[in-house]
Amino acid sequence: MKASAGRYGLVWWLQVLLPFLLSLFPGALSDQIRYSIPEELAKNSVVGNLAKDLGLSVRDLPARKLRVSAEKEYFTVNPESGDLIVGDKIDREQICGKQPLCVLDFDTVAENPLNIFHIAVIVQDINDNTPLFKQSKIHLKIGESTKPGTTFPLDPALDSDVGPNSLQRYHLNDNEYFDLAEKRTPDGRKYPELILKHSLDREEHSFHQLVLTAVDGGDPPQSGTTQIRIQVTDANDNPPVFSQDVYRVTLREDVPPGFFVLQVTATDRDEGINAEITYSFHNVDEQVKRFFNLNEKTGEITTKDDLDFEIASSYTLSIEAKDPGDLAAHCSIQVEILDENDCAPEVIVTSVFTPLPEDSPPGTVIALIKTRDRDSGENGEVYCQVLGNAKFILKSSSKNYYKLMTDGALDREEIPEYNLTITATDGGKPPLSSSIIVTLHISDVNDNAPLFQQTCYMVHVAENNPPGASIAQISASDPDLGPNGQVSYSILASDLEPRKILSYVSVSAQSGVVFAQRAFDHEQLRAFELTLQATDQGSPALSANVSLRVLVGDLNDNVPLVLYPALGPDGSALFDMVPRAAEPGYLVTKVVAVDADSGHNAWLSYHVLQASEPGLFSLGLRTGEVRTARALGERDAARQRLLVAVRDGGQPPLSATATLHLIFADSLQEVLPDLSDRPEPSDPQTELQFYLVVALALISVLFLFAVILAISLRLRRSSSSDAWGCFQSSQCSKPGPEVLPNYSEGTLPFSYNLCVASQSAKTKFNFLNVTPELVPSQDLLCDNASWEQNTNHADAGVPFASDTILKICYDWDFRQLLSPSGSLLFKFLFYFLLAS
Repeated sequence: MKASAGRYGLVWWLQVLLPFLLSLFPGALSDQIRYSIPEELAKNSVVGNLAKDLGLSVRDLPARKLRVSAEKEYFTVNPESGDLIVGDKIDREQICGKQPLCVLDFDTVAENPLNIFHIAVIVQDINDNTPLFKQSKIHLKIGESTKPGTTFPLDPALDSDVGPNSLQRYHLNDNEYFDLAEKRTPDGRKYPELILKHSLDREEHSFHQLVLTAVDGGDPPQSGTTQIRIQVTDANDNPPVFSQDVYRVTLREDVPPGFFVLQVTATDRDEGINAEITYSFHNVDEQVKRFFNLNEKTGEITTKDDLDFEIASSYTLSIEAKDPGDLAAHCSIQVEILDENDCAPEVIVTSVFTPLPEDSPPGTVIALIKTRDRDSGENGEVYCQVLGNAKFILKSSSKNYYKLMTDGALDREEIPEYNLTITATDGGKPPLSSSIIVTLHISDVNDNAPLFQQTCYMVHVAENNPPGASIAQISASDPDLGPNGQVSYSILASDLEPRKILSYVSVSAQSGVVFAQRAFDHEQLRAFELTLQATDQGSPALSANVSLRVLVGDLNDNVPLVLYPALGPDGSALFDMVPRAAEPGYLVTKVVAVDADSGHNAWLSYHVLQASEPGLFSLGLRTGEVRTARALGERDAARQRLLVAVRDGGQPPLSATATLHLIFADSLQEVLPDLSDRPEPSDPQTELQFYLVVALALISVLFLFAVILAISLRLRRSSSSDAWGCFQSSQCSKPGPEVLPNYSEGTLPFSYNLCVASQSAKTKFNFLNVTPELVPSQDLLCDNASWEQNTNHADAGVPFASDTILKICYDWDFRQLLSPSGSLLFKFLFYFLLAS
């Protein structure tokens, strides 16, 4: 009795002194904040100022988001004051049962920066439970032959409190025959034993009534009672006897229901019916009856339900063996449960910071992970890891906490979302594991510049395009999201003049379509280059450049231009002279033409459209060279005409024509008559002048005849054999080109003057210079005209206009006209012509 009381007193003092001892040894719980509260505190009762004890400022509490991280929140944190308050009613007996020390361990989390604080709250017991007996009445049968000193174990009272508030003692009401003793089970529980003090006599007292009281150590103490009714029976003087008082059994927690545990055996030296023994549980709680089954005839004990080490690690089974005379024996069975790795670890995510910017540096904390395993020893040691993604790691924080952190650069464009598998594995054999999936969204930042589909663009645009037409489209992609991925286009630079860029092209900012602002001309601008820029809408904006080269294609929009033979100012054609003895293949002349287009559009070919004498001349298809195809025949005309067409290679082809006048002659003297015989076009003004002259001539014919006769007689007398002549082929009023070539003295055997009249409203006369060695310095006037051009040519083969009418005055002895009589005649003729 005294030893039992001493042990309970030690437990009580340890419970009282433990908070004090823990405060003396802060290293025992190095990073914990400890509080002590009694159980059954009202909700919202203040435990302590957690913010102050953690060194946090009250002003920082909203930003730090101080909170309790626990599966069942017995406590909460006041966000304004930082007080740790009771979140729900705490029943110590429900949480810790019979454990002498009840400590609630939990963690608090503060963000910005992320910190974890370990809190320990010691829940002190209060005397809120009364000792209770399972039965309000106990029935015993004791034989009258039972010897004094025999003990009878009784069912203990139950008190959920611990320490001094738990069950402390029993006492029995005063009586003559029975006394009370207190015993302890191997697990430390007290139970009463009834001791017989004097021999019983059934005939004197067949029944005895006793009152058993259980008292706890609370202040004030609480107690519970039960009535004991003892029936004195006839003698059965040999009680059953167990083979041993205490049995010890070890069971694995994974044994199936019905598993054989143990068979107890008791013997009775009596015979007959007094030796028949019945086994039963004695003084056990409901947990024992839940998990174990006892055969009352054989004493065989089997499991009744699945055992769980996490619920109870050991059981004490008290077995009573009783014969028909109610003589009983008792034994104790200690069943120890061995832990098996039957509980998979749990993974609990307490905080997830999502979405996460893709530019987050390595080491950024993403989530707070907590693991828990209900197994013990190695079976309860948990290792946590991230599977299948090298960009994330788990770093052990404290106790069973892990920080999920980035371990590499993130790229939303590559992976916009991660499903991270967090796996927790225990140390059992075989190990058990469990997993959860944490979904992490990556938010976009403007880290990608627009990317063009091509490194450079080249487009071909045909000239004469309509203004406003689309000539090209550029496209750039940006994998970013929202404004970061919205691309706009603009013209950055060009090889054109800056002032002309906008007048040539423009680009749509939204679609990237390039428009021509004007019609392009290949002959003026064959190619130009633009530098286009694509810019996103991010902040800061990113951009990319690309070059666009525009090639202006040629169209056949230019007619060939004939350079030779050239037309005169009045539109008349020139002529070429061919020697009469020209052999076949003789190069007569060459048609020269150009085309402002390019390529096939400028590839010229020459064709004969009309010819005075087909087969006499050949024309080079590509060269334009006119050669004699055969020798000139006697029947062939000396004057030939070729109409040549010059065509380009375009589709459809464009063409121009040139007229060649070719004259077969060995000298210029042969050419001149042919030229004078050429028909003249009718001119109304010339016809009117003709009629006037005829009318004047008719009136003056008689006068002229007399004057000429008189002059002739005078000349005959004044000069002997010298004579003068004037070869006049035509009047100077005939139309002709304004410019004619002059031939030098090496071409003709005599010097001559050429006078050409234009076919215009005003008659113009062009004189060619006469060779100075042969002609006096005075000008020879052929008619009333203004002398405009003098041209020298040394080559008699240079072409003349075919429709020019020349008046040639040549003189073998021009000084004859300078004599007095010649001068008088010349002046008379000159004024006569002027008058007409």
